[in-house]
Amino acid sequence: MALLSSPFQVKGLTLKNRIVMPPMCQYSVEAHDGTPTDWHFVHYVSRAVGGTGLIIVEMTDVEPDGRISNRDLGLWSDEQIPAFARIVSEVHKYGAKIGVQIAHAGRKAEDAEVPVSASAIAFPGSRYKTPRALTTEEVQGMVQKFADSARRAVEAGMDTIEIHGAHGYLIHQFHSPLTNKRDDQYGKDPALFGVEVIQAVKKVIPEDMPLLMRVSAIEYVDGGYGLEYSTELCRRYKEAGVDVFHLSSGGEGPIGSAGRPGVHPGYQVPFARAIKQALDVPVIAVGNLDDPKLAEASLGNGDTDLVAVGRGMLRDPYWALHAIQALSPEELEPPKQYGRAF
Repeated sequence: MALLSSPFQVKGLTLKNRIVMPPMCQYSVEAHDGTPTDWHFVHYVSRAVGGTGLIIVEMTDVEPDGRISNRDLGLWSDEQIPAFARIVSEVHKYGAKIGVQIAHAGRKAEDAEVPVSASAIAFPGSRYKTPRALTTEEVQGMVQKFADSARRAVEAGMDTIEIHGAHGYLIHQFHSPLTNKRDDQYGKDPALFGVEVIQAVKKVIPEDMPLLMRVSAIEYVDGGYGLEYSTELCRRYKEAGVDVFHLSSGGEGPIGSAGRPGVHPGYQVPFARAIKQALDVPVIAVGNLDDPKLAEASLGNGDTDLVAVGRGMLRDPYWALHAIQALSPEELEPPKQYGRAF
């Protein structure tokens, strides 16, 4: 059996294969109300039909001003639950599992009248506004907003939750020395906000539901943190309750800044391997892994436990079926309606 098509279990979640569709914003909520539309329904269900083991719904925000744009998803209201539940129910019919990435864009919330952040430091670029720093009490309130969104995700039937701590969004803004210049407890301990979010979310999800967290392993910015720093961040987050880390990089500075590698196939796999080995924790690798043989090698070499394929799945909703067909056609189990094509 190819490893890519082998099952994987973490806590109470069993996946039929090691293939993950990572969160990718669709910017398609035309009503600006944060509620999934028919586009989102077709988008996610088609990847379930296409054989994906785990689908992670795009960045879904904990309050309206936490969105990158007003066309993003949200889970700040119970009224949004049924539209997510509709997607979950249909995805499950095809043997896939589904989670959602809950988040807040912080200073990268482009449509917020006044964005918020750890400190009043704007993201470089003319389209970004200068944020105001959250008060200590507002930070504590934000922790509760993450927990409330996680509770709604559970009510919608999600199989797992992913907390977004990467790509320069709010949790990243707190744990990065570049953007956290606070003098309260959240400045003295940059990981504290993330730790409190994790602990609050754990209280509202089932005990056997694994909690995922996405983290940028390296910031490609002058003065930004590196792998040693992010390893210790992940250690704190693991101790707080994270079960699986989804390793990416960058986001807290403009593209092309110091230290950015070439984005060759597999360029972020070493980050997943480093965290996996240092913390003895399951990881998801991502980053130009749409060649099935490279994805299989990443698993076979012990670099990662799961492989996320983003742009490859945007191009091909049936990437998972095609990858398994290429590696081990005898294991392929397409939907019966499509069987004649395989």
